[in-house]
Amino acid sequence: MFAWFQRLLPKTGNFFEQFEGHAAIGLAAARATARLVDGGPDRAALLSEVIAREHEADAITRDVLKSVRSTFLTPFDRSSITALIGALDDTVDEMYAAASAIDLYGLTEFAPEMREMAQVAVDAAGLASEAMPLLRDVNRNGARLHALTEQLIRLEGRADDCHAAGLRRSLERYGQSDTLRFVVEREIYKHLERILDAFEDVADEIDGIVIDHA
Repeated sequence: MFAWFQRLLPKTGNFFEQFEGHAAIGLAAARATARLVDGGPDRAALLSEVIAREHEADAITRDVLKSVRSTFLTPFDRSSITALIGALDDTVDEMYAAASAIDLYGLTEFAPEMREMAQVAVDAAGLASEAMPLLRDVNRNGARLHALTEQLIRLEGRADDCHAAGLRRSLERYGQSDTLRFVVEREIYKHLERILDAFEDVADEIDGIVIDHA
């Protein structure tokens, strides 16, 4: 009976393709977010793109979670698969949150630190996108994966520095004269920082897979 049941279940799933597809969506969303924070003239189109990418990412995440439940043999522990796709999805969710806040507050001018943080997010998304295909052979690619995660963690630290500097600048400029503007900028900085925090979580999940399987 158990052997018959096994034959009904998919053998491996397509988790690697899903990881890679999600990371590619995250990179596209990061680029759109960066162009938005750069004050690009196609603001409405950029907002729409971030929203569309977030929906695409959610669809892949749902498919991964379904596959985890129905696949008999998985390349990694099920908990590692769900944690990694969840961390990847959080990066796009935070980009969506940042874009939504920008739209809500009608912000059209952005501080240099905001623009730098958005570009750091693009760099982080590029590293994550590079890392996903390497998971197909963790044993061979363990050293490179670890190097990529170290870079991701360094980028998160760089974003923290930008966040602190930007808040100081905003407080000095608007703290006494335009409190509402300071509150709005603080909110945008918070969302941008969370994007990089989410990429640090991606790095942690990749490192966990490398430790377990390399």
